[in-house]
Amino acid sequence: MSRQITEERKKRIDEVLSRRQKDLTLIMDNIWDPHNVSAVLRSCDAFGVAGVHLYYTDSQWPDLAQKSSASAKKWIERTEHIDAAEMVAELKGQGIRILRTGFSGTARPVMDFDFTKPTAVILSNEHRGTSPELAKLVPDEIYIPMQGMVQSFNVSVAAAIILYQAFTQRDAAGMYDEPSFSREELESLKTQWYSR
Repeated sequence: MSRQITEERKKRIDEVLSRRQKDLTLIMDNIWDPHNVSAVLRSCDAFGVAGVHLYYTDSQWPDLAQKSSASAKKWIERTEHIDAAEMVAELKGQGIRILRTGFSGTARPVMDFDFTKPTAVILSNEHRGTSPELAKLVPDEIYIPMQGMVQSFNVSVAAAIILYQAFTQRDAAGMYDEPSFSREELESLKTQWYSR
């Protein structure tokens, strides 16, 4: 059944889609808390991320149905993965550089990276960090400099800070001024979004 949509809502959807970033994404690596996943999706929507990747091998797929911020989930495409090598190869095949959050001696601060390039950032499990099989495939680490006694942010806060850094760089470069999707892709997305 098709629902009625106002011209005002159509215009809003068209504007949002025109600013969506096709080549900026996050990979959620066995993040178990649905509140965190929902909050990450809300930040993705806020900063124009079109879709995310869910890599789950030893945690349950997060149940987002009853969460207060779950409304963002209908605006963010989610691709599920269970094979690390396949996922990494697929993203690299699209020309996307992959980074992971971490604190090793070779990790570099978030400000050191050029987010105007196609980029995926792995957000690691809240307790164990990056899955070993992913860490082997993705050597480049990113961290958020902190000035206090605590070493790390909550994963959803880290996602928002990283995405804001990416947004400021991309916005300054004018990347939100022109659609990153082709005309055909945009028309297809509009058709889907109008019915949501």
